[in-house]
Amino acid sequence: MPLKTLFLNPPSFENFDGGAGSRWPATREIESFWYPVWLAYPAGMLEGARLLDAPSHHVSGEETINIARQYEFLVLFTSTPGFPGDMRLVKAIKAANPSIKIAFVGPHVSVLPEKSLRECPEIDFVCRKEFDFAVVDYAKGKPLEEIPGASFLKDDKIVHNPDAPQIQDLDSLPHVTEVYKRDLDVTKYNVPFLLNPYVSLYTTRGCPAQCTFCLWPQTLSGHPWRKRSSDDVAREMAKAKEFWPNVKEFFFDDDTFNIQKARTIELCAKLKPLGLTWSCTSRVTTDFETLKAMKEAGCRLLIVGYESGDQQILKNIKKGATIERARQFTKDCHKLGLVIHGDFIMGLPGETPETINNTIAFAKELDVETIQVSVSHAYPGTELYDYAVKNGFIVGDNKMVDEGGHQLAHIQYPGLPADEILSAVHRFYDEYYFRPKAVFRILRKAAFDSHERKRLYGEAKTFLKLRSQRNKLVKKHAKEAAAGQPPAGPTTNSRPADAVGMTD
Repeated sequence: MPLKTLFLNPPSFENFDGGAGSRWPATREIESFWYPVWLAYPAGMLEGARLLDAPSHHVSGEETINIARQYEFLVLFTSTPGFPGDMRLVKAIKAANPSIKIAFVGPHVSVLPEKSLRECPEIDFVCRKEFDFAVVDYAKGKPLEEIPGASFLKDDKIVHNPDAPQIQDLDSLPHVTEVYKRDLDVTKYNVPFLLNPYVSLYTTRGCPAQCTFCLWPQTLSGHPWRKRSSDDVAREMAKAKEFWPNVKEFFFDDDTFNIQKARTIELCAKLKPLGLTWSCTSRVTTDFETLKAMKEAGCRLLIVGYESGDQQILKNIKKGATIERARQFTKDCHKLGLVIHGDFIMGLPGETPETINNTIAFAKELDVETIQVSVSHAYPGTELYDYAVKNGFIVGDNKMVDEGGHQLAHIQYPGLPADEILSAVHRFYDEYYFRPKAVFRILRKAAFDSHERKRLYGEAKTFLKLRSQRNKLVKKHAKEAAAGQPPAGPTTNSRPADAVGMTD
């Protein structure tokens, strides 16, 4: 028998959408939980294993410690914002269950394995990058020294085993929906722009795009694009439809679902007979024919990373897209009746007050159904992080999140302080959603659905509360600056944001 293993997406800040399913770990403006897909794969390979998603199921730290008493091996998916709290949690778990073995996985420890191990002696080893087979092999008794991708301390010296090869045959992995059915309650998951309840999964791994800020391709899944067969995906979706007749939508949470036209059209042909409603990620480079095939196969919504309305910023972050292409893509989606949730980021390299205004105006011109506006976060292991550190653009305390796990601006530029970037997020939301056209859309949506009306009311209350808290923080910092307390941040000799290494 393998070690009795607990796969843990750990409890953290209240409503924290952490690393195991989130590319952008934080407590959202509105409660939002993605599925811990990465942990579900190995959890489906081990007899007696359990996947515990503490945040979405509101399992407390104390409850988690008690659950961990029953296990011999703990695999915890950590994140950069959540790592300090995760260290405290496993100290308590080791105290309650001294014989348990603990492995940390995820981007943070992939990039900083030795630092993580030395900061937290309770961690027995970490697995760098894809960890599916590494943790399964350990649970089945394989010596740590023989496990590819493992890092650990031996006689106080760091040992880095050679990297594990990337998994090429994705069809050989378990279907995560079977693990969800066994261990998770799908009604606990909510993303405001998706139908509720929803279920998410992957059909590919990796992303060939070179976006400098994007976390997973640079630290976890890699850039090489690997795909499941369309038959394997269709088999899983047919079973998932039987598992949950109450699920209103399935979401393909690939780094970029439709990056290859032929594969997308082939998969759509397999999905169409199932009669599912589904949504996915998309780049603006997707053409009309592909979008049409997706719509006809049941696609409802696309998450689209527009990021900025400034062409130079798109070049700085190596987005591989143009403003004009984004406009045409959006027109194509509107023509086909595909809903768009647009993602934008404030504070990318090259950002100025003028580019912020341009991006807000661009978003209003596109007029997509819903938007998400984030502050730029430079995660260790990304090109953006190296750039920001090299140029002194990281603010003094380098805090990514506040006491509640909500995003803070931790990058600033000469002439654009961090607090101004944070304020721009809320100005963006205000200018976008308080337009008559946007207000009418929301009211029309709520008028015909009592469940949706209740949901929108709760989300509005949550958002306005956070907005008030952030405004107070910005005012506090402004008062401190006026009183002569110098804000931490870039030195006066910092170079302009588009001057070094981001314009290739």
